[in-house]
Amino acid sequence: MRPMTRAIVGPLRVLLSVSATVVVALATGRAMAGSPGCKAPEYRQLDFWLGNWKAYDNDGKGPYVARDEVTALLGDCVILEKYRQNDGLDGNGVTIYDASRNLWHQTWVTNSGQLLILEGRFSRGVLTMSGSNWGKDGKRVWYRVSWKSQDGGVQETAVVSNDAGRSWRPAFDILFVKRAAVGGSG
Repeated sequence: MRPMTRAIVGPLRVLLSVSATVVVALATGRAMAGSPGCKAPEYRQLDFWLGNWKAYDNDGKGPYVARDEVTALLGDCVILEKYRQNDGLDGNGVTIYDASRNLWHQTWVTNSGQLLILEGRFSRGVLTMSGSNWGKDGKRVWYRVSWKSQDGGVQETAVVSNDAGRSWRPAFDILFVKRAAVGGSG
């Protein structure tokens, strides 16, 4: 059985995916780069995720599945994730706190043309965002994804629904562990 990983099912939309990421990054960069508003405490809520990580499936009990680099850019207003899964899936996420709506936003794209847009809020130290896209069968799929700091690492879990949120099933449960210092393996 293949371990559950961070692959999000969806139709191929390479051009749209890349364009959405670039537009979000450019628009937020022009509007917010160097902005004193990006120094507010809300913008720092996800700082625990910044760094270079090894990702392990099944909340760290499963195999090593990916490398992840998470950096702040554009005046520390935007978080860029570069996720590289061992099976060849690559994904990038652009995440930003939207102070005008008091919520977090993420645009996630992959090298297979998948696009997922998530939005949500922090509560009790956990960021939970949700969104939907279209499955390979043409039906809508809903996602709920959560990030939280856990013992010096980051746990990211996701559940999916095919019935507009009436029932949910696990999609993945990943533990990000800091990679060794420069010169270390991984």
